[in-house]
Amino acid sequence: MARVLENVAKEILKANGIATPAFAVAKTPQEAQEAANRIGYPVVVKALVTVGKRGKTGAVKFADDAREVQAHAQTILGMTVRNFPVEALLIESKLAITRELYFSVTYDATRRMPVIIVSAEGGVDIEEIAESAPEKIVRHHVDLTLGFHPYQAKELCSAMGLEGKTLQRATQTVYRLYKNFEKVDATVLEVNPLVLTEDGGITAAAVLMGVDDDAFYRQPALADKVEVGTDRSWRPLTELEKEMVAVDAAESYRGTARYTEMEGGDIGFLCGGGGGSLLAYDSLLQCGGQPANYTEFGGNPTETKVAGLVKGVLSKPGVKSFFMDANITNNTQTDIVAKGIVKAFQEMKIDPTKFPAVVRLAGVNDTEAKKIFTDFHIEYYGDDISMEDAARVIVDRMKAVKRE
Repeated sequence: MARVLENVAKEILKANGIATPAFAVAKTPQEAQEAANRIGYPVVVKALVTVGKRGKTGAVKFADDAREVQAHAQTILGMTVRNFPVEALLIESKLAITRELYFSVTYDATRRMPVIIVSAEGGVDIEEIAESAPEKIVRHHVDLTLGFHPYQAKELCSAMGLEGKTLQRATQTVYRLYKNFEKVDATVLEVNPLVLTEDGGITAAAVLMGVDDDAFYRQPALADKVEVGTDRSWRPLTELEKEMVAVDAAESYRGTARYTEMEGGDIGFLCGGGGGSLLAYDSLLQCGGQPANYTEFGGNPTETKVAGLVKGVLSKPGVKSFFMDANITNNTQTDIVAKGIVKAFQEMKIDPTKFPAVVRLAGVNDTEAKKIFTDFHIEYYGDDISMEDAARVIVDRMKAVKRE
């Protein structure tokens, strides 16, 4: 999943019949003021980041004139919102709101179908409502073989207590929101709040949208609009992580590669994908190791992809050893992995006789893999030892190096 910024999400909704506030993007206080002058006062000044709960961090402000816009813009542009530095602002017209609702649609992994969630209370944490007043939340699972229909949208809006013309307009909006979700291969679409305005309109006041980055062949217009790495939302990607995204994308036809940088650590860690990867990482921690990263591959990657990934693992400052462990029940060509690892060491001119390197890898062509590793003096193990034992080996090698 990759998220798009709110202005992109609103452009998509607006193009498909959903009302949004007038908005513009600004990157400086001067641009913010110019945008507000065009839109007309009062306005809302928002941090343009891919995470929610901006209001709680003080990253959403109201302004009645140019002076206030300038002041708010200067303050918000210097903020970090939930680990994301604010580099741009969204300037919007302030709406005359009479009521706030909540709408979202995402996928229910358990039932394997989309689920629409609505509430008569919006603008607050839906988690708080679910805990304090669960009866105020209405859910509807969409059967993908039958689809979602206007009468079902009307039932959801009626359950929120809407009536008359408001019910009719809300029904149309909820139906169109779901259709937008389908149309762009979204993974999540949240409108909070979805507001009723004094003129009787229904407007998507704040929007969060994530899209399926595996569906870009159907959504080429979105490919260059997503925020890279926002499938995880706790912080932005580091420069090294961005480089590894490029390594994966360069040969997207075969294998996957993911690199996550950790604070500190001195062991460069690589694993085969799947649950075994987590066990290998846990084993390293339990043996007293300090991994510098969490990096995994899957889907039988190419030698070039493995080499690029390993070079990323080894290039992080402070890494003083290399540990690779994979679940032995895998379909990856282990000799290709071995060639990729050795290639990375050679290109970075790292001598494995002086730099601790331990590999535990078994599976397809592991006889050839063993020869490649041992000829290059990388310590190799197959299925003859456990993950825990392999982790203990690299930790012991690191202790020996530190003693020396």
